[in-house]
Amino acid sequence: MEFIDYYKILDVSKTATPEEIKKSYRKLARKYHPDLNPNNKAAEAKFKEISEANEVLSNPENRKKYDLYGKDWEHADAFEAQKQQQQEQQSRRRTGGQFRPEDTDDFSAYFESMFGGNGRQNRQTRFRGQDINAELHLALTEVYETQKQEITINGKSIRLTIPAGVENGQVIKIAGHGAPGVNGGPNGDLYITFTIDNDTPFKRDGDHLYKKQEIDLYTALLGGDIQVDTFDSKVKLKVAPETQTGTTVKLKGKGFPVYKKEGNFGDLFIQYEVKLPTQLTEEEKALLLQLKTIRTYEDK
Repeated sequence: MEFIDYYKILDVSKTATPEEIKKSYRKLARKYHPDLNPNNKAAEAKFKEISEANEVLSNPENRKKYDLYGKDWEHADAFEAQKQQQQEQQSRRRTGGQFRPEDTDDFSAYFESMFGGNGRQNRQTRFRGQDINAELHLALTEVYETQKQEITINGKSIRLTIPAGVENGQVIKIAGHGAPGVNGGPNGDLYITFTIDNDTPFKRDGDHLYKKQEIDLYTALLGGDIQVDTFDSKVKLKVAPETQTGTTVKLKGKGFPVYKKEGNFGDLFIQYEVKLPTQLTEEEKALLLQLKTIRTYEDK
């Protein structure tokens, strides 16, 4: 396998912090994302390289293994286990403080046989593949409905069904889609962390949604009907007379889908904000002054 410099691919140094790696990955991923570069094979290949590099360097354990073993980082656990086993065998063979002749094997040759040669141990021992961690960015509007999404892991395309209602920071496990096993061992698992970006006027808290709604002074004072946007439609609300700023009404079942519970939704909470009129005419000022006088007289 040809060595791939993941640091070079992400345009960061080997001493880069996790924050620097994440920032560079997001920048490059946006630049080369297939959705922004349709029918561009070069951009698609670059995006795959960037995703693969991020999968390794964003995981502290995988990054440490990569720094130590380079292209063979996925076999690091197997290598360390065999190294430990050999050292224990050597320790048991000690005679009078001296190693026996057979204990002077070149360990680099042993490493080579383990990862590509025909050593007996290589044929006998099976090791589970490493788990892979990936990050998937979606908009809040994209997780309002169940959808299919295709991601690329280690050069392989995986088609996922993402249930509606998945939350920001949620991690799902896809068994058997991690790194391949060694010597016929089982594959590792794939763990996907979801990052949900919200650019809507709604605030999400679990299955519930919250939204601020402006109403004019006259509707707040006298009451009336208004039209409000929910997440996927419009509804008509009746505002009660003398409604105060901060008053909240609940629209049952108009919130966000409940994860893996098809047809179940949280609630939508609408908080009214009374908007005061500006640029009053002289006539309006006179009427308001008259109202003020009446209210002041009644309060005495």
